[in-house]
Amino acid sequence: MDAAIQEKVNTWLTGNYDQDTKNAVQQLQQNNPDELTDAFYRNLEFGTGGLRGIMGVGTNRVNKYTIGMATQGFANYLKKTYGDKEIIMVVGHDSRNNSRFFAETTANVFAANGIKVYLFDALRPTPEISFAIRSLKCDGGVICTASHNPKEYNGYKAYWNDGGQLVPPHDKNVIKEVEAIASVDDVKFTGGENNITIIGKDMDEAYINMVKSLSVLPHDISKQHDLKIVYTPIHGTGIMLVPQVLKAFGFTNVTIVEEQSTPDGNFPTVVYPNPEESEAMSIGLKKAREIDADILLGTDPDSDRVGIGVKDNKGNWVLLNGNQTAVLACAYMIEARKAQGLAKPNDMVIKTIVTTELIDEIAKQNGVACYNVLTGFKWIAELIKEKEGKENYIIGGEESFGLMIGDQLRDKDAVSAVAFLCEMTAYLKNKGMTPFEKLLELYRNYGFWLENLISITKKGMRGQEEIAEMMQGYRNNPPTEINGSPVLEVLDYQTSKGKNLVTGEERDIKLPKSNVLQFILADGTKISARPSGTEPKIKFYFSVHTILESDDEYEATKAKLEDRIKGIIADMKLK
Repeated sequence: MDAAIQEKVNTWLTGNYDQDTKNAVQQLQQNNPDELTDAFYRNLEFGTGGLRGIMGVGTNRVNKYTIGMATQGFANYLKKTYGDKEIIMVVGHDSRNNSRFFAETTANVFAANGIKVYLFDALRPTPEISFAIRSLKCDGGVICTASHNPKEYNGYKAYWNDGGQLVPPHDKNVIKEVEAIASVDDVKFTGGENNITIIGKDMDEAYINMVKSLSVLPHDISKQHDLKIVYTPIHGTGIMLVPQVLKAFGFTNVTIVEEQSTPDGNFPTVVYPNPEESEAMSIGLKKAREIDADILLGTDPDSDRVGIGVKDNKGNWVLLNGNQTAVLACAYMIEARKAQGLAKPNDMVIKTIVTTELIDEIAKQNGVACYNVLTGFKWIAELIKEKEGKENYIIGGEESFGLMIGDQLRDKDAVSAVAFLCEMTAYLKNKGMTPFEKLLELYRNYGFWLENLISITKKGMRGQEEIAEMMQGYRNNPPTEINGSPVLEVLDYQTSKGKNLVTGEERDIKLPKSNVLQFILADGTKISARPSGTEPKIKFYFSVHTILESDDEYEATKAKLEDRIKGIIADMKLK
């Protein structure tokens, strides 16, 4: 074993760690040396969004000590930033195994550092934590969650006083403080219990009232109050608020998927508790078919992602991808605000650079500003803050099944998205349309964009190196042609430069630096490559488009676009 790794192991065996932890390290020594190496070869990285990893003992795992050290670093930065001012934080957690323990550990460390803490009494959706930060005028917050990751994972998301996740300079500064925690002995785990206040029902009611205020066309709901809705929380926190929010909106015919209704960190009915995965939505689809529902909705464990199922133009149930959901939601928001006389000249929508450009086109043709930001809702939140008082944010979305309606919280919110998408479906049903038929109409009117995503997993120490080598290879030797179409431009968000490969001209990219590359092809294709910030993966996003002449040509046109993406993937040797 590498000497540095062995030194870390010895520290955990001899240091100020509980006996159960020491026993677990000894068991790995005896029975699984490879696992021991992976558990200690590095310190679990506190990234710009917080902490996430596999649970277990070791410096590269999520446990009491890595959570404690991260929280101590966060506390140190808060105290340096605010000085003698009273500091107030919100702490919550999802349905994952150990999440309550990690939330209490986080709250205790903050409290032991003299920080006042509002701790939720039980599991809650991530968006409610963002809302609570703003509602209670707090300085930040933490929710213990690993979002949609498999059951072995946990971690936490860190927030600032606007209710958004950490952005520069706070993200990098917190990371520096976390990295400065040299030993578990530097962590204050106990001693401030009186600084903790339990919150719950009152905040739920305030949040539900806020979401209800987002309704644009409530009279359409009253006409379709018995819309057949099937909802699955996929064993997560959505069960705490989604049924209540739908009731508050006026929907009276909601069927909960019983098999997935109980919060359970083992996620017993799914492999991945992620509404992006068709397998996770399969039980809900079965129920939707059984009762001939109008719409199926599912949320991930911390209720920041939403997946939907609808009937296609042939009456077959299909799951929409995140781009399609975002397109429908943005189009409905723009259309409904006009219908209700709420549209303003300074309305704006925000999306990420890897989300479908169909949203840009819809916004443009309707006179609404559309801004593109880096991947992650923290950048949407940051732009809202920058534009506050000048432009009116109405909705934002990203391809990874995230929506944020209105600006009263600052993170993606699947709870409000469920209600909003049901309202949209009621509105369309009153017009004799389904969501899928509306999607086809948008394709006909604005252009047919099709997207795909490939994630390549590279685990362990060598995996990180391989991902870095892939990105460096594309930077040093960018392709000049992909699938027979010349590469016109390469956008490198790490150097903040875009280069035209035909003329050699360079332009500045006016976004924060990020490890993302984009290739713009002559046929209008856009290919994006970026390492995941939360998983050991590199992601490739593909976007192609053409004209859709009529609904009858949908399948054939889609097949041609799919073939183009397959050709790109084969040419780039990604499979």
